[in-house]
Amino acid sequence: MSEFLSFAWELLSKVVYNIVAVFAALLNLLVFGWVDYFNIFLSYFNAFNPVGKIGAVILFALLAAIPVLIVIILVRRWKVHRELLHDKSDNKTLYREIGRLNKQVLDLMEEKNKLLAIKVNAMGGTQRIPYMGASALTDDVIPTVGNVLGKGASAGGEGEAVPGIVAGSASLSLDGDSVSDAAAAMAKATVEARTLAEEKEISLANRFPKLSLVDLKYRDWQPPVYDDAITLEHFVEGYREFACSELGLYYSPEIVRRYVAGMAASKLLILEGISGTGKTSLPYSFSRYVDNPATIVSVQPSFRDRTEVLGYFNEFSKRFNETEFLRALYEAGLREDPSFIVLDEMNLARVEYYFAEILSVLEMPSHDEWVLELVPTAWDGDPRALHDGKITVPDSLWFVGTANNDDSTFTITDKVYDRAIPIELNERADAFECPRHERVHVTSQHLQYLFQKAKVEHVISEDVLEKMHKLDQYLQTRFRLAFGNRIIKQMYDFIPVYVACGGTELGGMDYIIARKVLKKFESMNVSFVRDEMTGLIEYIEKTFGEGGLPDSVSYLLRIQNMY
Repeated sequence: MSEFLSFAWELLSKVVYNIVAVFAALLNLLVFGWVDYFNIFLSYFNAFNPVGKIGAVILFALLAAIPVLIVIILVRRWKVHRELLHDKSDNKTLYREIGRLNKQVLDLMEEKNKLLAIKVNAMGGTQRIPYMGASALTDDVIPTVGNVLGKGASAGGEGEAVPGIVAGSASLSLDGDSVSDAAAAMAKATVEARTLAEEKEISLANRFPKLSLVDLKYRDWQPPVYDDAITLEHFVEGYREFACSELGLYYSPEIVRRYVAGMAASKLLILEGISGTGKTSLPYSFSRYVDNPATIVSVQPSFRDRTEVLGYFNEFSKRFNETEFLRALYEAGLREDPSFIVLDEMNLARVEYYFAEILSVLEMPSHDEWVLELVPTAWDGDPRALHDGKITVPDSLWFVGTANNDDSTFTITDKVYDRAIPIELNERADAFECPRHERVHVTSQHLQYLFQKAKVEHVISEDVLEKMHKLDQYLQTRFRLAFGNRIIKQMYDFIPVYVACGGTELGGMDYIIARKVLKKFESMNVSFVRDEMTGLIEYIEKTFGEGGLPDSVSYLLRIQNMY
C-alpha cells in the first residue's frame, strides 16, 4: 500500500509541477520576460547598422503586439459574454409580454366567434360556421356550433337554433351588459353588411355611381338644429371669431362684410390678390363655420369646356365619368345649409370656356331654369335628384374662384367680371385675440331671408342714388362707360347687406363703383384717357365729398401710375 501511495504522489506531483511550469512559462513569456527581452534588445541595438536597427525595432514591435492582441481579444470576448447575459434577461421579459399579448388576442378572437355564432343562430341556425378564429390556430377541422358554444349548444341538433340563446337562458354565461353589447354588435354588423352590399351593387350597376353613393349617404341623414335667430352682424363677427379661435386665420371686418354682401349679390365670387393673403382659406374656413366643408377643385390649364367640370357620358363603358365638381353640385341639392365649390386658380384656364354654361344658367331669372343637362334621357337606377338626365343648380350653392395675375394665368374677361363679385385680398389682417366661437347651423333659406330683410331695412337713400346717377352720366359722356342693368341690380343687392353687416352705405357704393365700373378702365387704352382720369377724380370728390369714395380714388390713381 505504501508503494502505491508513493507512486501516486510522485506521478501527481509531476503532473502538477508541469502544469505550474506551463503557467509560469506563459507568465514569463507574456509578462515577466519582457525585462529580459528588452535588455537583450538594448545589448545588441547599438552594434547594428541602420538597416539592422530598423529590423530589430520591427521584430521587437511584432513580439510586443502578440500579448496586446491576446489581451484585446480576451477583453472583447468578456464584454460580448456580459452583453449576452444581459440580453438574455431582457429577452425573457419580452417573451413573457409577447405571450401575454398572444393570449389576449386569442381571447378576443374567441369572444368574436361567440358573437358571430349568436348572430348566425339568431338568423335561423346552422350546422357549421365557416370562421377562422382562435381554434383555427390549433384545430385542423372547421369549427361547428358545438365546439364554439360548448356541448350544450349541440344538444339542439344539427341545423337548429341554439335553445339557450332563443329562450334567453344563461347557457353562454353572459350577463345583461354582454347581451346588449352582442345585440348592438349584431345590429352594427347587419347595417355595415347591408351598406357594403348596396355600395357594391351601385358601383356595378349604376351609370352614376358617385351620385348614387351620395343618395345612400343622405338616405338616413338627420340635419342639425338650425339657428333662425342670428343676425347678419352677429353672423359676420361670429365667423371672424371662429376663424381666429379654431383655425388661426385672421380677416378684417371689411373683407368679411364684402364676402357676405357679395353672396347676396351674386352666386359667383372671385377672390383676387397676391399669394399668401388667404384667398383659398377664406371660403374654406367660411364653409367650416357653417359646418358644411367646401369642395376645392383645382383648375388645370387643360380645361377647355364643360366636360372638365361636369364630366361626360362614356359610350363605351355606358357610365358617366363623374367629377368632384359634379358630386359637390349634386350633394348641395340635398342639403339645406349653404354650400361652396371653390375653383382654385380659376384663371389657369379660360373661365369663359369651361364655365360658360354655368354662367349662362345663373343668369336665368327663374330658379326653375337653373338646369344643366348631363344625359339626354333618364335610365332606371339614376340618382333620385336627377330628372330626365338633368341636374338642378341649387339656390344654396355658391361658386368661389381664386385668381392670381401673373404670366401663367389668363385675364378674366368682362363677361365673367360682370356676373361675379370680385374681392381683392392684397393685405394680411393683423392678428387679434377673441373668445372661442363654435360653428353655426343656418339654412340658406334663412340666409336669403336675412338678405331680403336687409334690403327692406336699409334701403339706399335717394341722395346716394342721385349722386350715383350723376357719376353714371359723367362716365357715359367722357369715357363711354355705363353702370349697366346687371351692375345696378347687384348694387341694390350688395349695399343693404353690406350695411346690415356693419358697413356704411357710401362704403358699399364705393366698393361697387371701384370693382365693377372703374375696373373697365383696365381693358381700355389708358394712355389716351390718363389726363381725363384726373378730372374724374376731381368730379368724384366734388360730388361725393373729399374722401367720400376713397377706394375708387385710390384705384384710379393706381391705374394712372401703372400707365
